[in-house]
Amino acid sequence: MTRFFELTRDRTMWARFKGDFDAAHRWHLPGVKCDTCGATWGSAGHQYPGVDLSQLSEQENFRSRPVTVAEFERLRELVRPLAPPNAKLPPGTSFGPLVGTASGKFGPFTSQGDILWLVHLDALERLQAEGVRGLLGCGTELRFRKKDPPQLLELQIEPHGRLHPDCIPPDVPPPCVTCGRVYFRLPDEPLLDVASLPPGLDVFRVGNYATVIVGTERFMEAVRRLGLDGITFRELPAR
Repeated sequence: MTRFFELTRDRTMWARFKGDFDAAHRWHLPGVKCDTCGATWGSAGHQYPGVDLSQLSEQENFRSRPVTVAEFERLRELVRPLAPPNAKLPPGTSFGPLVGTASGKFGPFTSQGDILWLVHLDALERLQAEGVRGLLGCGTELRFRKKDPPQLLELQIEPHGRLHPDCIPPDVPPPCVTCGRVYFRLPDEPLLDVASLPPGLDVFRVGNYATVIVGTERFMEAVRRLGLDGITFRELPAR
């Protein structure tokens, strides 16, 4: 049976590389202010750096701010034909390249808050040559002051699968009927629903908790075999 691991940043990397960046994606679906549940919110972890919205006419509207549910749904439908099939596109979903500044030396993998991952081009190519499945590297627009900056790509990691219902608190309220918001804290011991997990991907986000990024045993072994620093692995049970 395939084993699965949560990916988090290796906090010892800073002493060795000290690479840092201050950047955001170019476009965003806005957050929503819901009159039904009273929440003003935007989701996290839904990032599509490979999706280009430059041909849409309402560029000024694709930015982070709260809007009504109706306005959000209108903007989401403009984006949907450009997004991957079956993407949920909740409030706060981001698109396009990371735009901003960067400095220092970057290791093979660098994370921002365990939610967003940058990878060196050569590290990505080596993993793909090892047969790791489903890695999509997208260009960034990070500005370095130094000459010959590194070729850094952002991994587009899409949500698939779910946490197993047994690890979700029983008192979690149902999704809001208007905006769809559902909130619960990540359990200390997450459990994956094995039947829901994608069979052809070695890296993915958890579909109903997209800030959790999961790699298969194949991915972990390839990373370690190639000596690609920057990631720590915690095994997640699945049933």
